[in-house]
Amino acid sequence: MKIEIWSDVACPWCYIGKRRFETALAAFPHRDSVEVQWRSYQLDPTLPEHYDGTELDYLSTRKGLAPSQVTQMFEHVAAQAKGEGLNYRFDAVVVANSFTAHRLIHLAAAHGQQDAAKERLLSDHFEHGQDIGSQEYLTALGLDLGLDAGELAELFSTDAYADAVRNDISEARALGLSGVPFFVIDRKFGLSGAQPAETFSAALEQAWQDSHPLVMVGAADAGAAAGAPGADSGPADSGACGPDGCAV
Repeated sequence: MKIEIWSDVACPWCYIGKRRFETALAAFPHRDSVEVQWRSYQLDPTLPEHYDGTELDYLSTRKGLAPSQVTQMFEHVAAQAKGEGLNYRFDAVVVANSFTAHRLIHLAAAHGQQDAAKERLLSDHFEHGQDIGSQEYLTALGLDLGLDAGELAELFSTDAYADAVRNDISEARALGLSGVPFFVIDRKFGLSGAQPAETFSAALEQAWQDSHPLVMVGAADAGAAAGAPGADSGPADSGACGPDGCAV
């Protein structure tokens, strides 16, 4: 079963959604058969590489929200994050364009480190005040993940993985995504937002049952398949109990 997750490193609900999804996945009996792929998305691709202002300034000026409204939103989201064991510090968030950070995630994916890169970027951005647009920070993060220094340097000297990020964003539009996080299971089931873990659990189970339907196997079914006459399937023929009683 494959699960694709569109999210932005600069999206606070995306980290909360990641934690809630992980909680559901950890309890899913078939978790070892689940492949998770992180897909890129940008909430504001027009952001400069470095924004001269706080997260409060950014949302109140560029998004047209009242500062008091933004502060209330911060408090609500931080409380939701705390419920998932996350310590958001909106006062320390460094506002920056996330495009190169997404390219780093794609590079990490090529070396089996995609989830680790996503986790570090989200944590460092919302909990530790790191600059996700900084070449110095992204390089240090990549080295911590064991990525090659030469490949990391190419992120800043070439457009490596830029097309992969753009393709993710284009595919999100094609699927009709209007916000993140967005979870797509086997290209059949979609969940929008940081849903409760219980909702993710129900979706995982439904998707698994859909792709692994129960097939009845028994002597009666084998006879029917062979064209045997009178090959009826019911309690009287299979040693079972039904609403009308039990076979004797």
